[in-house]
Amino acid sequence: MGKMLHEPIVLDVNHMMSDVIGFQYGIDPCQVDGMKEAASAAQHNVQKNRGTGWLGWMQLPYDQEEIVSHIERVAKSVREQFDTFVVLGIGGSALGPIAIQQALNHLHYNELPAEKRGGPRLYVEDNIDPERMAALLDVIDVKKTCFNVITKSGATAETMSQYLIISELLKKEVGEGWAEHIIATTDREKGNLIKLAKENGFELFHIPASVGGRFSELCPVGLLPAAVCGIDIREMLAGAAAMDERCKTDDVWQNPALLEAVLQYIAMQEMDVNVQVVMPYADSLKYMADWFCQLWAESLGKNVTRKGMAVNVGQTPAKALGVTDQHSQLQLYTEGPYDKVITFLKVGQFRTVTEISHGCEQFPDVAFLGGKTLNALIDAERRGTEYALYRSGRMNQTIVLPEVNAYTIGQLLFFFEMTTAYAGELLDIDAFNQPGVEESKIASYAVLGNQNEKYLRKAEEMKGRPASKDEYIL
Repeated sequence: MGKMLHEPIVLDVNHMMSDVIGFQYGIDPCQVDGMKEAASAAQHNVQKNRGTGWLGWMQLPYDQEEIVSHIERVAKSVREQFDTFVVLGIGGSALGPIAIQQALNHLHYNELPAEKRGGPRLYVEDNIDPERMAALLDVIDVKKTCFNVITKSGATAETMSQYLIISELLKKEVGEGWAEHIIATTDREKGNLIKLAKENGFELFHIPASVGGRFSELCPVGLLPAAVCGIDIREMLAGAAAMDERCKTDDVWQNPALLEAVLQYIAMQEMDVNVQVVMPYADSLKYMADWFCQLWAESLGKNVTRKGMAVNVGQTPAKALGVTDQHSQLQLYTEGPYDKVITFLKVGQFRTVTEISHGCEQFPDVAFLGGKTLNALIDAERRGTEYALYRSGRMNQTIVLPEVNAYTIGQLLFFFEMTTAYAGELLDIDAFNQPGVEESKIASYAVLGNQNEKYLRKAEEMKGRPASKDEYIL
């Protein structure tokens, strides 16, 4: 394998701008210039508060040498002792590890023979469908499996229910050494999981108090599963640091994340473009769109400003996959409402070249493909989609990864995180809380009969809603 490319990712916003796609469709550069003062304030506020409050994620590329060394030692031990590594987590504890594994390892990693894989099979159990847990247990041997339980609070119902099932099974199947099959990733001081880890002697990693779940991929939450599967986590952190360096200017035309935040702010607030579709043209980047969706939706979907003023802001993220979703969604994007911006993820150089064989000479519209490559075909399809959107006056932009590797993925993660932080500043909302999610959790626990006082109160409140009407149930 050749040396990893250390090139910057590129943000191309040509097709966002009115002087390229038309004044009635795009954003005038003067609108961006008109926001220079607000953009500068946003950049300064984020920079000033780095490492404090909920901005601990900004320091992750720099202050983890000891932690990374510990992760590498544990990852080596896991590779030597276990055939399978299972992440028990949900939300940010799952989407990041899934996205990184898809991006940086073989697309059929789990199906490779062990000697080609170089690490244990990886499963990320990010849901509580009862059939899913049963299906997992059908394909793993718990005696040869390591389970990474990830929950900052130690009270996440989905993850802790999985822990209860797995710990009981390990006690039955493994016996005395069952605790050696569990690694806990949780808060350093608070919550149930840290108590269980200390009580049972689990291998333990900490989630920094100032790092929220959706910003946690570059801490042990995401770095441990990546390292277990042979991914170079130091390169990921180096890429993140490189993007951080590019974001240290308050010049909106030089800071890619700041420019992106300003463009999306204008799209949301001035043009009613309230949907952003992230569309990678590479299977390796498919789940980066899923990871982005949580980051963008949970951070920016808020109903009050920091001062408590009523608002309902946020841009709905959606995911698509090129070329696949050209055949399922593109019709809507080119001819439907003018309420979307399409963000393409483009790969400059794929990690392999696949040639198309000659044949079907009797069919000229097939034969012309012979001698070309799938690389050329997927790029042509992306360019065709980009042009179709341009012709329809639909705003779109492209993020180019020179190559998909740990360094460029680290850049991409940090770019999206910085964009989110800047957008929160511009919208004057708290981009780091999630009260809407908490409401759902409380209602769920009330339904299940948790006897804590706040859940009992919620259960009483829920009884007060109108009864369902039979005529509306068919």
